[in-house]
Amino acid sequence: GTPRGQGRATQLSSPFPVCSLDVPFPSSREATIALRSLSPDKEPRKGGISKLITVSGSTLSVRWSADEARILRVSVNSFLDHLSLVMETMEMFGPPVAV
Repeated sequence: GTPRGQGRATQLSSPFPVCSLDVPFPSSREATIALRSLSPDKEPRKGGISKLITVSGSTLSVRWSADEARILRVSVNSFLDHLSLVMETMEMFGPPVAV
């Protein structure tokens, strides 16, 4: 199946608001598909926030750093909306088939 909200968000020590999220997937292939689906989404603002998305094994990791907590909140909420859509789509179509 697909992950069920098993991610974890933490506040890291930084002078700016920071958030990190780890989302486990059933396989590294599914984590990579999620990464490729979510990576094209650039932040709408030119400045004020940075987002790094990586995959390690079957875990998708995201780290944000922002100038303001409000900007961070908007970016994280938007990402979670997109992540939810990606996960629902994967669930609807089933596990990826090797090509």
